[in-house]
Amino acid sequence: MSTNFPALRKAFSELVVAGSTERAEEAFSEAIEIHGDLAIVEVLADLEPQITSLHLGAFDGGKLSLATLLVPPKAWADSLAFFAAKWREDDIDHEPEVLAEALFAHIHGVVFATDDVARRRALLKACAKTDHGIIALMILFSMAPHDILETADHIDTMQSYVMAGSENEHDVVPLAIELYHATPDGWEQVLYGLFPNYLHDPDGVREQAAIEEEDAPDAHRSTQELLYQLRKMVPSFSSTQRVKAKKHANLGADIFS
Repeated sequence: MSTNFPALRKAFSELVVAGSTERAEEAFSEAIEIHGDLAIVEVLADLEPQITSLHLGAFDGGKLSLATLLVPPKAWADSLAFFAAKWREDDIDHEPEVLAEALFAHIHGVVFATDDVARRRALLKACAKTDHGIIALMILFSMAPHDILETADHIDTMQSYVMAGSENEHDVVPLAIELYHATPDGWEQVLYGLFPNYLHDPDGVREQAAIEEEDAPDAHRSTQELLYQLRKMVPSFSSTQRVKAKKHANLGADIFS
């Protein structure tokens, strides 16, 4: 059965590059009927991360994609490195909220695509193991800094018992809490990265965030700054170079060289 995988990978990649995402989904559906889910998981694990990114990015949060339900956590985490590839400086300058919302729709759609808590946390754990994944999560949290500070307080108080529940919370809060449950270290890395002074002076950060004057120092890194940082992290070398390198390294090796 595995002898069919290279042909399926090639056909799927060509469809995605050509913009035929619906046909690519059909190809996966047909392959699942023949080979089963696990075979498709293996194919997805070995796809070029930019192909995975292109495909999942074509859906509204990935919710309508079969690949979303089956993509291995590491493969998805690697694909996030390419999410910002199409961002223009003009859009980052003038519509940072639009780009951040699109990134949120994607990450939230993939993470909460199923009710499988173990998969949800495996996805977030894999995301938090990469530099670009940390920055991507910081972008999402920068959209609701006050809610994230309140979430940090709840986590400090309740720890493993913390959960989302308030109707007034921003939609990013459940994602933040799932991140904490998936990887406390990842949660802290995102929190301390977004609020640079939080580790040493959390009360000072809260007070600073409450100041509304325009000339007050920023309590957290801006969405726009983080969008630029993620855009600069998009891998620059070509797919051809990656194919050649693959003869001597596993998928994902040297992605950020």
